[in-house]
Amino acid sequence: MDHKIRTYWPLPLRILLGIAFLFHGLPKLGGGHAAFVAMLQQIGVPAAGFFSWVAALVEVLGGLALIAGAFIPVATGLLILEMLVAMFKVHLPHGFNFVNVTAMTPQGPQFGLPGAEVNLLYIAALLALLIGGPGPLSIDERVMTKERLHKLPWAKPRTAHN
Repeated sequence: MDHKIRTYWPLPLRILLGIAFLFHGLPKLGGGHAAFVAMLQQIGVPAAGFFSWVAALVEVLGGLALIAGAFIPVATGLLILEMLVAMFKVHLPHGFNFVNVTAMTPQGPQFGLPGAEVNLLYIAALLALLIGGPGPLSIDERVMTKERLHKLPWAKPRTAHN
């Protein structure tokens, strides 16, 4: 495989993770906010009203940052912390498996909350971005590095006069 192509591995990871965090975070800011606060209160999260906003903003702003490839060390750190809290407070009591069959009914399986597996997968993907960096076509790579490592194939090389 061409070396240039291999450097693009973070791009699909950033975009798909960003979309996933937006998918989970946006309802917490909108119509589902009251239910999210109630769930946090029920599981014993202190200051549930405050932390509901924190979690929602971390997911939405973190998701946008991942998609743009901006502030990746900060975004991944905050999202990993949130995933750890979600894993220990919500998902771990339900075991490991993502698919958690709690009963068999005449209509088919009945599912409970997912276990910690999905949190660990999110954490692994976020760690890969934290360690490997945002890659090309990211704001971090474009702004934060003096010499851009990745350039669009059609971009003209920079000279001292540009």
